[in-house]
Amino acid sequence: MIRFLQPWWLLAVLPVLALAAAYVWRQLHRRQYAMRFTNVDLLRTLAPKGLGWRRHAAATAFLLCLLVLATGLARPAIDTKEPLERATVMLAIDVSLSMQADDVAPNRLEAAQEAAKQFVGELPESYNLGLVSFAKSANVLVPPTKDRGAVTTAIDGLVLAEATATGEAVFTCLEAIRSVPADGAAGIPPARIVLLSDGYRTSGRSVEEAAAAAQAANVPVSTIAFGTDSGQVDIGGQLQRVPVDRMALSQLAETTQGYFYEAASVSELKQVYQDMGSSIGFRTEPREITQWYAGIALLLALCAGGLSLLWSSRLI
Repeated sequence: MIRFLQPWWLLAVLPVLALAAAYVWRQLHRRQYAMRFTNVDLLRTLAPKGLGWRRHAAATAFLLCLLVLATGLARPAIDTKEPLERATVMLAIDVSLSMQADDVAPNRLEAAQEAAKQFVGELPESYNLGLVSFAKSANVLVPPTKDRGAVTTAIDGLVLAEATATGEAVFTCLEAIRSVPADGAAGIPPARIVLLSDGYRTSGRSVEEAAAAAQAANVPVSTIAFGTDSGQVDIGGQLQRVPVDRMALSQLAETTQGYFYEAASVSELKQVYQDMGSSIGFRTEPREITQWYAGIALLLALCAGGLSLLWSSRLI
């Protein structure tokens, strides 16, 4: 079905219709001169046969050319269904103060940022990718999108804050996954969560609750632990130990059928999504066909000129 992206330009059709009406009126009111002539056969010989309907062909083609051009100004378009991959991966990155510990060079946060950006670079372009940061609470920095640049920029802009809400990070990722448009497909899309953290939850819902929710939603959570048991960080002028909670992170991955890593390589991270299914939806997009109108108008203009030259030896 054809629709117009700028329908107000259809007003340009009115002058063309007025011109067509004027032409028809002029043809209907042309003066007909009668003459008396007794020898009809001789009259037929002296007055050759007229063009008849052919004398209107060039004008009709010209008026149709103007009509098509005027309609083309409104930017005609047809709706097309474009396949859209709904499979989604959510990155959740811990930005608690303990992530500034330098037991992992240059520090835990920068190591996590680098691993996250490598993951972004390897993820198939057809998948949606979102980003959540978490400290005392969890926040969606980038909702699921195919714009890798937006995710990379947000990763580079991460800022440290107090506390660690690991469970809330999982719940927030699940909400973001559910927000992916259905686009005619059934259910939530195939999804994975990749959580990068150094450990102990100090705020929000428990990791066990989050694991149960992810398991119920059939969304595996893969976890990557950053840091060592000897890690320390200066908080408020006091040096505090910040060991890694491997137990909680590995248990979260195991419960949800994800993967647990301590020093994840790019090849290992591919395991996170390599077995992920697909869910294709369809998004309706307008496809502009103004060029078709321009082409038809050009053909009509050529026809008008050609017919006029053929039957009247004039271009117009």
